[in-house]
Amino acid sequence: MSRRAKPLLQNDSVAKSRQARPRDPAQPNLPFDPMPARIEPCLALRKSVPPKGSDWAFEVKWDGYRLAIHIEPNGVRILTRGGHDWTHRFPAIDEAARKLGIGTAILDGEAVVLDEEGRSDFGALQRSLGGRGGKRSSTESVFFAFDLLYFDGHNLTRTELSVRRHLLEDFLDGATGAIQLSEEVYGDGAALLANACSLGLEGIIAKHRDRPYRSGRAGDWLKIKCVQSESFMIVGYEQSTSTRSGLGSLLLAGRKRHNWVYVGSVGTGFNAKDAEYLRSTLDKLRTRQPAVPLKGKNIVFAQPTLIAEIEFRGWTHDGNLRHASYKGLREVQDNAAVFDMSEEPDD
Repeated sequence: MSRRAKPLLQNDSVAKSRQARPRDPAQPNLPFDPMPARIEPCLALRKSVPPKGSDWAFEVKWDGYRLAIHIEPNGVRILTRGGHDWTHRFPAIDEAARKLGIGTAILDGEAVVLDEEGRSDFGALQRSLGGRGGKRSSTESVFFAFDLLYFDGHNLTRTELSVRRHLLEDFLDGATGAIQLSEEVYGDGAALLANACSLGLEGIIAKHRDRPYRSGRAGDWLKIKCVQSESFMIVGYEQSTSTRSGLGSLLLAGRKRHNWVYVGSVGTGFNAKDAEYLRSTLDKLRTRQPAVPLKGKNIVFAQPTLIAEIEFRGWTHDGNLRHASYKGLREVQDNAAVFDMSEEPDD
């Protein structure tokens, strides 16, 4: 039985999204556009507070893998953010896409695994796929669609978000299977964020309703988090004689232009099995040329290859993570962006 996502709001102060304008009846008569092989995703810009105004719509910030579902006459392709074909990794989503009854479409969204409370759980998603580098197929994943980039022979990236959402809702509203509609609401962003945080969600995404779909971080989409969670490069580990795995903590770095910047270590959030895997993998990546200038007799430096998702509570005055906790490794195919230190960290 498919779980339903925890709703963003549970009161009447904020309503579901509504169509801003009627659909253009002439649209089906427009010339057909060739279906793109891939569309570079629109990415959310990090902000500390939600935007104000009726031009903004809000959604849950999902904690999973960004995917694009290409529904074509000859089948379905499920592509990662980096453009890798992962159709075989998500068989339930593949099957659900085939049953939508759509000729051609590109759905933009996020694959997640929901916990008992209906919240996305990144660790559970990773386990369902067999961990980093695993070959397992995830049968319990749910794809939450939040945008429609191509439909019925028409490229929709030049149209406003409100129009794209209207078309998406036409065939996904009420869906409860492996493909569901990501709930959109409108109202006061600060109240929405507070409610999301009280429900234990990661945060919210704000999207400008009148903007086209622009690849990259153009500022049309914003992410506001309850608890900060970002991707950092693992550049080594501290050895420990008190743990069975021999791993005490992971050494982390962010990116600043073409350089790595040390942001501290993390020693919580991984179990014994995780620690064993991390130590053995990092030992294979040992190097005598550290990516960051650190000294210590118990430090093992590794080539900057593994990207970890880290939850933290802020920054210290000297630029280290506060109360960091390990959430899992990012896949190379996910094309996760390492935290950019040139963007000023929130205090």
